[in-house]
Amino acid sequence: MRQPAFIDQALFAGLAQKAGDSPRGRQHHNFHEMSEPCHRMAVGLQPSTYIPPHRHLSDDKAEALIVLKGSLGLLIFDEQGVVVEKRVMQAGGDCLGVDLAPGTYHGLVVLEADSILFECKAGPYRPVGEGEHAHWAPREGEAGVVEYQAWMHAQFD
Repeated sequence: MRQPAFIDQALFAGLAQKAGDSPRGRQHHNFHEMSEPCHRMAVGLQPSTYIPPHRHLSDDKAEALIVLKGSLGLLIFDEQGVVVEKRVMQAGGDCLGVDLAPGTYHGLVVLEADSILFECKAGPYRPVGEGEHAHWAPREGEAGVVEYQAWMHAQFD
């Protein structure tokens, strides 16, 4: 039997440190086994990380995101890449998170160093596939990321 896994300040500090040391500016801590039907994770995030607009097309891929520490900017887009909703999600703030329906284009920007996000969605893990990447935004590692990420951040200035 698996032991309880606590979501505490020690976990937050470790994730923030590992995210800061990561070239991608983020670090996952899985509470689930990959074979489990419900995937639950804490994610340490630094402002340098790029989380491009994407969607999950499978009917079973609703996604719940809750900010446990710090703050994130959420952008929701239509099919053409027009922002249809934007919210600041902040631990202890007015908006703590979001539950996204499958097929919703969304992207995140980290507004505060050492932010921690809790994410929950159905398993098994599948990388974002064709048709799920936003055609109007660069993918991680592609040309134009710096400019697009700056534009995403500017939505919350």
